[in-house]
Amino acid sequence: MTNVVPSNGQEFASHVEVLVVGAGACGLTAALKAKDGGAEVVVLEREATLSGSTSMSSGFIPAAGTRCQRSAALSQEDTAAIFEADIQAKSKNKSEPSLVELAVNSIAPTLDWLEDTHRLEWILLDDFLYPGHSRHRMHTTPEKTGASLITRLGNAAEAAEIPVLTSALVTDLYVENDAVRGVAMERPDGTSERIGCDALILACNGYGGNRDLVRQHIPPMADAPYYGHAGNTGDAIIWGEQLGAVAKHLSGCQGHGSLAHPHGILITWALMMEGGFQVNIEGKRFSNEHSGYSEQSIPVLQQPQGIAWCIFDKRLYDFAKGFPDFVEAEKAGAVRSAESIAELAGSIDVPGDALNETFASVQTYQSGEAKDPFERDFTAKPSLSPPFFAVRVTGALFHTQGGLMIDKEARVVRENGSAMPNLFAGGGAACGVSGPDISGYLSGNGLLTAIAFGAAAGEAAARQVRSA
Repeated sequence: MTNVVPSNGQEFASHVEVLVVGAGACGLTAALKAKDGGAEVVVLEREATLSGSTSMSSGFIPAAGTRCQRSAALSQEDTAAIFEADIQAKSKNKSEPSLVELAVNSIAPTLDWLEDTHRLEWILLDDFLYPGHSRHRMHTTPEKTGASLITRLGNAAEAAEIPVLTSALVTDLYVENDAVRGVAMERPDGTSERIGCDALILACNGYGGNRDLVRQHIPPMADAPYYGHAGNTGDAIIWGEQLGAVAKHLSGCQGHGSLAHPHGILITWALMMEGGFQVNIEGKRFSNEHSGYSEQSIPVLQQPQGIAWCIFDKRLYDFAKGFPDFVEAEKAGAVRSAESIAELAGSIDVPGDALNETFASVQTYQSGEAKDPFERDFTAKPSLSPPFFAVRVTGALFHTQGGLMIDKEARVVRENGSAMPNLFAGGGAACGVSGPDISGYLSGNGLLTAIAFGAAAGEAAARQVRSA
């Protein structure tokens, strides 16, 4: 149980200027920014290793105007304003404008700073567009995985001589006159320690691992498989609300309609964007796969047995081999192959007549002879041709997008709009930029706010403790 308790002259075994709770992309970025700002920093991580939501993600970060993006010599210019418009279009203008502005204007300088100062390396994914993005702006590490991203950030923190204390579960916040004076943390052996601080940054991710909160705020995903970190139990939101902070868009989340089942491995949505489609166990399509992979989780879960099959061909199979998660899924036996539609139907155990009819219908959509009843435009991509491939998938909840409201310096704010004296938040602890609906999630929004808000929090926290 997490609590906010009065300090009452509490003595602390140690003291640090800036204390960061959570060692994911947000926490490590915040720590690096604070250290570069001249502050003494310590990071507390509840797990034994650096993992969390970042390591389970694709590791893709959208940003407009980075040096990496400019060097790609793309045919279309990208700007923070265009990126902002894409985010608001996806959420139907329900995203918090101040948070979107903070995210899109700070993410590119942050990625350039991580590359210049802390030796992270970025590549741009310029061979496909994710749903809702009008420009090629997705950045990732050369390995194209979230695990690589967290490893590189961890190495940067180690090189910067930032202590990262693992197996350190924060249980209590000590508060005096609305300011956080320190925390209590617990070790696996039951021992506890109290650490004082001048500023606290909450970088612990969301509440997807708290079924009661999910059921309360996101009823459609209450029984969905959870493909996030079990440690995301909503501690930051609980602390914030006890302190009188305002939480927004708690109904917002990122789902995904393509989690290999029962393997639990993410299947890249690029397969759908580049020409693939989904069918249920009856061999029929059931939605517009181009609406977005987040909202696609709900129609997938609504299918018989909560199951769908991602259908694609050799062209897309070769393309998908460039994604480590897909390679892992194939090694696990998740990928089926067949030389014909009839053989594919037998392989995935769906009615052959229905699957053949689905293929024929898609062919008419691609040729322009008919319009897709689900309003997907098939005409821009080639028709599927044998051999064919399929992966059995289900819908899942990945992480929540609502959280504590912050200002332009990532300070946690109260209901009246005033900022807490020394409390900052980012990533899943803060309100994101996806709005209140599952359909508002634009690809990469999670890591966008983790890194952008983490940088803002670290910089502001360091400036505050230095000026004091």
